[in-house]
Amino acid sequence: MPKVLISDKMDPKAAQIFRERGVEVDEITGKTPEELAAIIGDYDGLAIRSSTKVTKAILEHATNLKVVGRAGIGVDNVDIPAASAKGVVVMNTPFGNSITTAEHAIALMFALARDLPEADKSTQAGKWEKNRFMGVEVTSKTLGLIGAGNIGSIVADRALGLKMKVVAFDPFLSPERALELGVEKVELEELLARADFITLHTPLTDQTRNILSAENLAKTKKGVRIINCARGGLIDEAALKEGLDSGHIGGAALDVFVTEPAKESPLFGTPNFISTPHLGASTNEAQVNVAIQVAEQMADYLVSGGVTNALNVPSLSAEEAPRLKPYMALAEKLGSLIGQLTTGALARISIHSEGAAAELNPKPITSAVLHGFLRTQTDTVNMVNAPVLAKERGMEVREVRTEREGDYHTLLRVSVKTEAGERSVAGTLFGDAAPRLVELFGIKVEADLAGHMLYVVNEDAPGFIGRLGSLLGEERVNIGTFHLGRRDAGGEAVLLLSVDEPVTPDLLDKVRALAGVKTVMALAF
Repeated sequence: MPKVLISDKMDPKAAQIFRERGVEVDEITGKTPEELAAIIGDYDGLAIRSSTKVTKAILEHATNLKVVGRAGIGVDNVDIPAASAKGVVVMNTPFGNSITTAEHAIALMFALARDLPEADKSTQAGKWEKNRFMGVEVTSKTLGLIGAGNIGSIVADRALGLKMKVVAFDPFLSPERALELGVEKVELEELLARADFITLHTPLTDQTRNILSAENLAKTKKGVRIINCARGGLIDEAALKEGLDSGHIGGAALDVFVTEPAKESPLFGTPNFISTPHLGASTNEAQVNVAIQVAEQMADYLVSGGVTNALNVPSLSAEEAPRLKPYMALAEKLGSLIGQLTTGALARISIHSEGAAAELNPKPITSAVLHGFLRTQTDTVNMVNAPVLAKERGMEVREVRTEREGDYHTLLRVSVKTEAGERSVAGTLFGDAAPRLVELFGIKVEADLAGHMLYVVNEDAPGFIGRLGSLLGEERVNIGTFHLGRRDAGGEAVLLLSVDEPVTPDLLDKVRALAGVKTVMALAF
């Protein structure tokens, strides 16, 4: 009988489900890392919330551990690379608290609109200051959503019920999905200029960090009220305080902070500022939901091998896994590449398998492509939920198979259609094992996709490679591999360089300044 340890306080229904599914369970909470390390070797599964830290040191003692289940979304407390190296599946429950978080955002919007915390404090102090607390109605106001995924779409639905107008900025929101939600799709600058209230519903990534920077906050409508129940770091907190102090920002409510727990913050005590201690998922219903879901997922895996909402493994049968593994690695790299190089709303993504690839189950390959593509924008995507997230964003996903062989024995082509047109990348397997890029936006090129890379599109002219090499040498940037392709002599050329360290914004600016450069980007795999 498999054995699971619940190491954080969790709803009793979790233990009940484990036992009903034939899994032995112990509920031992509050252990120190040393105490957990001493007992973890007895267990096949570990069910946690946010308190337990599943570190590499803990995993080294987890000699029998097969799965870690996080009741909730965030897995910052789990060393996923170390778990993968140990062969431990890491699962989360990404949708169990969506309604609760959306409702908290709406609650904070009302609290800001009517200044409820200060009005309550004043009234209980016996002041009865009716004229001091003159609020605003939300009816007919414009709500700006930054992020229109699962939680954002729920907020939009509630706001529309309140007779608000909703505008949304989300690179993955298609016009069809926007129409279905009843929102107006806009670019970020237009949202900032029009919104009376702004709510954020996006993960913290390199693209979204400080999305409400000092510069962007200055572009907002005077008197705007801002709510963040998503992730700390999406807003420049110092700039937010300046905006509140100056009166340009009419109010702000944060449930999340850059540093948590937020025992101190320059925002504390600022007029028109409301804060809560990361309560977005803190309702009885949400805690029950995530506890039930994590128990069901872990029990399914331990008893029957079913994999759901795994962050580090695809959903595969034992028979398919060995053959599909290299194809999925290729698919994820191609998806990540085209995701990093694509801007604008995505209308369609197509996965075309040729030759030997066409004989395989297309679903895991499609999931791997979507995982690579969406991973550039969200931190909750995995092989299992990538198709669901793509559907939520209104992405049309096409699978095409051609059994005949072309120039290669096996080939995967990933194409995307956006407002700017259609582009594609293609790759193959060398020796049926090593992923290799063979075509990039119609240009033939052979390249590995690994580590940190520099992508350059330039005019094909004598001396350019020398100038680029000299610049990289002056900047002490070591080149690992160098890949070059071009459409025709004197036309457009593409360079893909792998380098030892992350490409800095300063280096990008210097490469961009070279004569003949049309596009330059940093890539990471």
